[in-house]
Amino acid sequence: MKLGSLKSGGRDGTLVVVDRGLRRAAVAREAAPTLQAALDDWSRAAPRLRALAERLERGEAQDAFPLDPAALAAPLPRAYQWADGSAYLSHVERVRRARGAEMPAGLQTDPLMYQGGSDGFLGPRDPIEVESEDYGIDLEAEVAVIVDDVPMAASAETAGERIRLVVLVNDVSLRHLVPAELAKGFGFFHGKPASAFSPVAVTPDELGAAWDGGRLHRRLRSEVNGRRLGEPDAGADMAFSFPRLIAHAARTRALGAGTIVGAGTVSNRDRAAGVSCIAEQRVLETLESGAPQTPFLRFGDRVRIEMLDERGESIFGAIDQTVVRYPPPCGSL
Repeated sequence: MKLGSLKSGGRDGTLVVVDRGLRRAAVAREAAPTLQAALDDWSRAAPRLRALAERLERGEAQDAFPLDPAALAAPLPRAYQWADGSAYLSHVERVRRARGAEMPAGLQTDPLMYQGGSDGFLGPRDPIEVESEDYGIDLEAEVAVIVDDVPMAASAETAGERIRLVVLVNDVSLRHLVPAELAKGFGFFHGKPASAFSPVAVTPDELGAAWDGGRLHRRLRSEVNGRRLGEPDAGADMAFSFPRLIAHAARTRALGAGTIVGAGTVSNRDRAAGVSCIAEQRVLETLESGAPQTPFLRFGDRVRIEMLDERGESIFGAIDQTVVRYPPPCGSL
């Protein structure tokens, strides 16, 4: 089934079930008021959500309405935790090369992961607001999972059993702010503004054979101003599976229901697949010609991220955002 959240209804939105074609939706009032509430009581809520999804597919859902992606918040408008890994080592190697950083020891055996801001996410059509183009605005197209409660020190097998939903992410980065932050030895903060999520989150069974229990084997398409940036396979070259990433996150702490775990910017070693962020594109251009040619995002640029199924139909709906200048609050210095 496919689940989304209307912006109306408060900070956590209103939970809706969406049909497979992403054309119609129905409010899931009998199952749970919000997606977080559903995750908190998944064993009770999930069967009711599935029953509503089946009625919606048959055209029998009461009060069904046409779906407007602009009316949707992120599936989880805010979350208790957002932990983002970096499972595609070709991306790690290329981006670190761009900022002259050494490769971390144990890169192939110990996942990289940071904890991002989760108190407010962007909806799939919300603008990317940034104060200055000088920050080096970049997209990062990713796949992430949303989990049920995961106990501390859970095995990868146990962690995999707690995956409830899969989503797409635009993990926006401000590249020119990142090096100075990391040089302090205390991780990202200013360089990682609010991330945006796909219109819907889907249960793994919706993905069919493309989901192998740990990886999603479909191509993730990224475009800037209508021009293809890349379409790498999200299942290829993913060094750490989602169960492995979740177990890593839970090594010394339990993860609460609704925790989002990302796999990082999708990247393939095959350059013909293109890339999922501008920073990586600039590295490849430098290797080929001695200098980067593609600029980072500017005000007015449009970013689109989407994944299609074997029939060419959108699985999660598209993240489709425009970069705009952030207007400082009145009275700010």
